[in-house]
Amino acid sequence: MQKVIETSDIARTYIMGTEKVQALKSISIQINRGEYVAFMGPSGSGKSTLMNIIGCLDTPSNGTYILNGSDVSDMSEDELAEIRNKEIGFVFQTFNLLPRNTSLDNVALPLIYAGYNKSERTEKALQVLESVGLGDRAKHKPNELSGGQRQRVAIARALVNDPSIILADEPTGNLDTKTSYEIMDLFDVLHKKGNTIIMVTHEEDIAKYAHRIIRLRDGLIESDEINQEITKPIVPSKAE
Repeated sequence: MQKVIETSDIARTYIMGTEKVQALKSISIQINRGEYVAFMGPSGSGKSTLMNIIGCLDTPSNGTYILNGSDVSDMSEDELAEIRNKEIGFVFQTFNLLPRNTSLDNVALPLIYAGYNKSERTEKALQVLESVGLGDRAKHKPNELSGGQRQRVAIARALVNDPSIILADEPTGNLDTKTSYEIMDLFDVLHKKGNTIIMVTHEEDIAKYAHRIIRLRDGLIESDEINQEITKPIVPSKAE
């Protein structure tokens, strides 16, 4: 199987005043194309730091990180920005949508940086919105959408550049239970289509949708196991 992510002994230390905080101590993991992985752990375990490094939002203090065959450990800010736009689709707990832009414009945003012209951006963004069940909400702004619909727009934006990996940071954190399951059903569909998904969550019932669960504690991997209790979709996937 093709490796998408390979980290070797990555560590991350932050200097806070006179104190050194070791968020990650030594993390070595491999994630193959098409895997669906959840990072779990209590607050302060290092899971968000690991997600930030994998998402090229931060760089390790030590160790190496190979993403799709490229060593990103020592890349410049500009190089990291290009990798982020081409290789990674982000889904955040708070959606991170531009409030004055329509769903279509929010989804098309990464395509501007990728150099697509306006008609190409519109066509591609509309296709992806339709794929997440929101083709009829293309002209709506975030405040005209429910929480679940806003997260679908955010997922569409993450997908629009055909990234190598989708990184989802607490993707159901701001949603009610029913909507959370609908969003997780959508991730299930995306995974079946061949997408590589990495999710950070502190909720056991959400982590059980993933096929592999990596648990962190105190900046180290506590366990890395195949999930024997994969949650099958409970609620039919549909737009609200």
